[in-house]
Amino acid sequence: MRADSVLALLVRANQLKFVPRTGWVMRGIVNAESVSDHSFGVAFIALVLAQQVDGPIDTAKLLTMALLHDLPEAILSDIPSPAASHLPAAAKRMAEQDVLGDLLDGFPDADSWQAWWREYEDRTSIEGQLVRDADRLDMLLQAYVYEQTRGNRWLDEFWEESSRDTFACDAARSLFDALCEARKQVGETA
Repeated sequence: MRADSVLALLVRANQLKFVPRTGWVMRGIVNAESVSDHSFGVAFIALVLAQQVDGPIDTAKLLTMALLHDLPEAILSDIPSPAASHLPAAAKRMAEQDVLGDLLDGFPDADSWQAWWREYEDRTSIEGQLVRDADRLDMLLQAYVYEQTRGNRWLDEFWEESSRDTFACDAARSLFDALCEARKQVGETA
């Protein structure tokens, strides 16, 4: 693979550092986390969850999924759920899949990385399920942090859209319970 092609991919991926998570911005969070910040959180949470799962986990696959899961947003930006709900069914996913294909075009592992991205989207492997759980947990953890550090109380909808049943893995459900309990305790003392 040519260095200029690799550099082009790295420059595109670097754009994620400057793409804010739109859901936070829409709810009044100033200096909201970037998509890159979120991707790190997802990768780290997935790595921690993987340590709590019985059975074999392909850690390289897991971390690759976590790092790639929002890579198309380097081109498409972060399309928040309220906006995505007005798009035709599967339009966002199809656009993300096309963009990912363009970004990885000519890259040696493009086929396997795209297949792993689809496993994440479809939750068809334990790694995909863990990364999907980590994606939601990172969002909730960030909501909790924004509530605690910035006093933003417009984030209830993130919690209302989540339940234990949202998560595929027991470790993620346990972490969700702990996070809800911490939020409840803070609310009782406020």
